[in-house]
Amino acid sequence: MGSVAKNSLGFYLSQLKNHPLRTKAITAGVLSAVSDITAQKLSGIQKLQLKRLLLKVLFGAFYLGPFGHFLHKALDKIFKGKSDNKTVAKKVLLEQLTASPWNNLMFLIYYGAVVEGRPWFEVKSKIKKDYPPLQLASWMFWPVVGWINHRHVPLQFRVIFGSVIACSWGIFLNLRARTVALPKPKPN
Repeated sequence: MGSVAKNSLGFYLSQLKNHPLRTKAITAGVLSAVSDITAQKLSGIQKLQLKRLLLKVLFGAFYLGPFGHFLHKALDKIFKGKSDNKTVAKKVLLEQLTASPWNNLMFLIYYGAVVEGRPWFEVKSKIKKDYPPLQLASWMFWPVVGWINHRHVPLQFRVIFGSVIACSWGIFLNLRARTVALPKPKPN
């Protein structure tokens, strides 16, 4: 491994050890940026939408990273650090019945209300339409990731592992949540 890469990895691991919450938040923010830039390009947006990008970075850094940090600490505490198959199954089930629906709902609310700036009645309507299939897709994808994460990834790396996988999931969510701008209502 090159010295720059080796030094960078050493610095990152040092930050993760000494400042875990901050490091996971920054990592989630950076990966949210990568995810959104990719989604914008895949959806045909020619000029990068910087406001949207910044809002997605904020969501990653101030919600996803910290939420994951505390969720994994809580799960490890509840299940006393065990990683046998039965315990991992319980962790995955608990995560999928609580955190998964919550995170998908928060994403749809944030994306509609904050990123797109839509009024609440439109956000609510979009959630009613898009949430059930989104959550079903989530339950088909994330349990496998959760199993690998809880079974094979050390606690301090679980949020980072999830964030890397979530980068691809974020592209899926962005492409799914993206809507065509509604025409402005005509004045009466």
